[in-house]
Amino acid sequence: MTATKPLEGRVAFITGAARGQGRSHAIRLAEEGADIIAIDVCAPISETITYPLATSEELAETVRAVEATGRKVLAREVDVRDLAALQQVVADGVEQFGRLDIVVANAGVLSWGRIWEMSEEQWDTVIDVNLNGTWRTVRAAVPAMIEAGNGGSIIIVSSSAGLKATPGNAHYGASKHGVTALTNALAIEAGEFGIRVNSIHPYSIDTPMVEKEAMIQLFGKHPNFIHSFSPMPYHPVDSDGNKGLQEFMTAEEVSDVVAWLAGDSSRTISGSQIAVDRGTMKY
Repeated sequence: MTATKPLEGRVAFITGAARGQGRSHAIRLAEEGADIIAIDVCAPISETITYPLATSEELAETVRAVEATGRKVLAREVDVRDLAALQQVVADGVEQFGRLDIVVANAGVLSWGRIWEMSEEQWDTVIDVNLNGTWRTVRAAVPAMIEAGNGGSIIIVSSSAGLKATPGNAHYGASKHGVTALTNALAIEAGEFGIRVNSIHPYSIDTPMVEKEAMIQLFGKHPNFIHSFSPMPYHPVDSDGNKGLQEFMTAEEVSDVVAWLAGDSSRTISGSQIAVDRGTMKY
């Protein structure tokens, strides 16, 4: 007799799912038994975002990876700045799968610059995707979760920049502090429907968003900024306790926390900010 997986029969809606953390979260939740609604913009959105955004091919690869786990997936190219499109994909997902239990509001973008030197477009793009896009995701998903009547878990992907100062990307920090506040209010408002809401705060995840050369250039121009970015601590990498390099974390390490928050083992946790950083922010 096959053991039931922790998320068997549940449905997860994940934004920014074409690659990086979003893809990793989709695969991990599918491995835990959930069917997946996966979206990503799959297109450039602004010249102020200087790294390439995800592609249609990458979203298709996420679909293949989820299906390889044996779970079903509905994938669509949707911009989190488009509320109507978000509401439509949620409605289509509920029609196909019958319910919605988990939301991972993961989509986000990043750029660099000092506050008074940013253009309006640079500021507005980050705020509109990261903060307004997270609100639109919640606005589209929560009514469907309430109607389904199964409670559920919302995991909002903030950042270490949502808990501390990060000079050189204040618009990103403002957006991530904003989603932290959104998390805390939503935990109270949605709690009466059995919906838990928590934010996670990763630090230095190895994804295309982390532009290492851009960071080095910024620190070269403004060396005092570097003191706000703690180096990743050494950590054991094998069973003998041998220590590895001060490397960036992997998306899969974050997915471990997402999977825990999505499931019943974290049923007493709501309105919490969970640092996923190997203790870096304590340094």
